[in-house]
Amino acid sequence: MDIRKYDDLIGEVRPKMCGWRTILFRLLILTFLIFGLAGLNWLGSEDKMTEVKIKNSPPLDRVNSHYPGNKPPLRPNPLLKLPPGQVEARGWLLSQLRLMADGLTGRLQEISRFLQPDSGWLTLKGRGWEEMPYWLKGFGDLAYLLRDPEMIASARKWIEAIVRSQQSDGYFGPVDNRENNDLWPNMVALACLQSYYEFSGDRRVLDFMSAYFRYQHGLPEEKLLPGSWQKLRGGENLESVYWFYNRTGQKWLLELAEKIYRRTADWASPILSPERDCNWEESSFYHGVNIAMGLRYPAVYYQQTSDRQLLEAVERNYRQLMENYGQQPGGMFAADENIRPGYNDPRQGAETCTMVEFMNSFESLLKITGDIIYADRAEEIAVNSLPAALTPDLKALHYLTAANLVSCDSSDQHDFQNSGTLLSFDPWKYRCCQHNVAFGWPYYVKHLWLATADDGLAAIFYGPSQVSLKVSQTRQTVRLVQDTDYPFSERIRLTLYADQPVAFPLYLRLPGWAERAVVTVNAEKPVEVRAAGKYVQLERTWKNGDQVELFLEQPVRVKFWPGIGQAASIGRGPLWYSLEIKEEWKRAGGSEDWPAWEVLPASPWNYALVLDKKNPADSFRLLEKRAVSYQPFSLEAAPLVLEARARRLADWKEEGRMVGRVPPSPVVSGEPEVKIRLIPMGCARLRITCFPWMRAK
Repeated sequence: MDIRKYDDLIGEVRPKMCGWRTILFRLLILTFLIFGLAGLNWLGSEDKMTEVKIKNSPPLDRVNSHYPGNKPPLRPNPLLKLPPGQVEARGWLLSQLRLMADGLTGRLQEISRFLQPDSGWLTLKGRGWEEMPYWLKGFGDLAYLLRDPEMIASARKWIEAIVRSQQSDGYFGPVDNRENNDLWPNMVALACLQSYYEFSGDRRVLDFMSAYFRYQHGLPEEKLLPGSWQKLRGGENLESVYWFYNRTGQKWLLELAEKIYRRTADWASPILSPERDCNWEESSFYHGVNIAMGLRYPAVYYQQTSDRQLLEAVERNYRQLMENYGQQPGGMFAADENIRPGYNDPRQGAETCTMVEFMNSFESLLKITGDIIYADRAEEIAVNSLPAALTPDLKALHYLTAANLVSCDSSDQHDFQNSGTLLSFDPWKYRCCQHNVAFGWPYYVKHLWLATADDGLAAIFYGPSQVSLKVSQTRQTVRLVQDTDYPFSERIRLTLYADQPVAFPLYLRLPGWAERAVVTVNAEKPVEVRAAGKYVQLERTWKNGDQVELFLEQPVRVKFWPGIGQAASIGRGPLWYSLEIKEEWKRAGGSEDWPAWEVLPASPWNYALVLDKKNPADSFRLLEKRAVSYQPFSLEAAPLVLEARARRLADWKEEGRMVGRVPPSPVVSGEPEVKIRLIPMGCARLRITCFPWMRAK
């Protein structure tokens, strides 16, 4: 502003003043005007001021005021899961849930022999093992997420049966399990009861769990988890004890937790060893599902001991596992039942059960540590490996899904540990996976948004959704809506709705691949962030209608796998890409309502990429970007297509019906160079995602 205007103003106020008094008066007036105008400007723009910080995690030493987390002496949770119903899926994520409800999970009672009226869980006579609670764990959460009255009533039938089964000493479940001293199925049933309680508030669940844990507490040590699956998976029981302790604070539960951890198999020691390599068939530590579950157990117990060696054991075992058996895209490791020494090629595959259990372990580790790497690992499986484990209508699945897979046939002409049909899509087979697949997507949706220890909110898995929760010390409820086509888009928009202005921290996950991100709040200047693998924390007084725009740059990247001859995989953002192989769908049994399918290749698959070794990512370009359909995870609806240069490799052939091992690179081919199409890995039931390659001339 022009100083002469201030002189005029002063002159009007004190026309007669002169000398040093005039100078002093002018200085006082100027000071008043400057600070007064500045104050008005600050007050007028208070809702535009956002403090941007980079964080490794939400606070590790605070306790959320609104949602139950760990009680002392357990370590506080930096992130907390919200009750069912507060996170809602939209867009393509909602489509997955609705397809589940209309498909195998929602209608499994029509065809599963384990979910019939003669189930031991209903009659308390005869057999009733893991199958029912496996299914109910996902079916119940699916019902709560969709708020479907019919599904909720169906889930309630099985919940009531579990509650009625409790005996006077606290034990519950089918009599066969008690006679076999097998507590494993009950561990899964406890997870079903926890979700039901969080949804309904039915306090019978707390009384039920108190009686059951008293029963376990009173068992002689040698009778608790004596062997088999229950010993290897005792960490599931431990998590339920902590869940109950956090709602009751009963100190004897911590004694039970110590007892359970002592009796659980040792997952803190190295999983892989020369001795187990020699006896892999007998070693239940080499079973893929056991590994996916057991990997997290030391970290679960860390919450009670604060012994960081337990956290370090988790990462040491993960690195050892993936370096030896996980050199492939999609987040999984080669275990076509067990991991087998020498069988680490991406054609070996992983069980569908292993996928959802691995995701669950990473979701649990995320809440314990706040470390974004666990969100990255869960997301990688969810958007790359899990979708292709089922048919696009989610009405059939197969036992094994591999990163390189060129025939989903019903033959046994594959070099897997088990014989028989393992790859065709069948709603009637694959007993454990048929039921356990149910909780993959519902648990993922529940972790899209998590409450933080400092009464804020964290956006964890990006996807179209909305969340309602209490924030700040004021207990005000806010709603945030996330509009995005992620993982098929780089852009995410969050819109906040609140009755009154409210201050709380909002955390945005920056995935480990996101080398460059841009954050914009309302009309403020965009902030460029280069902090992959960390959180952006936005602190401000939020008001109704505020918007946050997040741009996550997704350049093409090429990953070379030294353990499989330097094979190359192509990624872009959270997605890995597969060769587009035309699919021939052929009926392979089943019924009209529930058909089984073989999926056979209808185009060549044996291509080697042509790469500029100095700048390999420059060998690819984004060819097509389509609207995201109701079910984007299919060959026809793939939202993104990359173009690559390649040559056929005549010596790379099938072995039986199985793709041959990836030839070591670089390779040589006399075939002409062609352009090939790559689609997101999750869209491809037949896929090549680990390619041999040759140098561009």
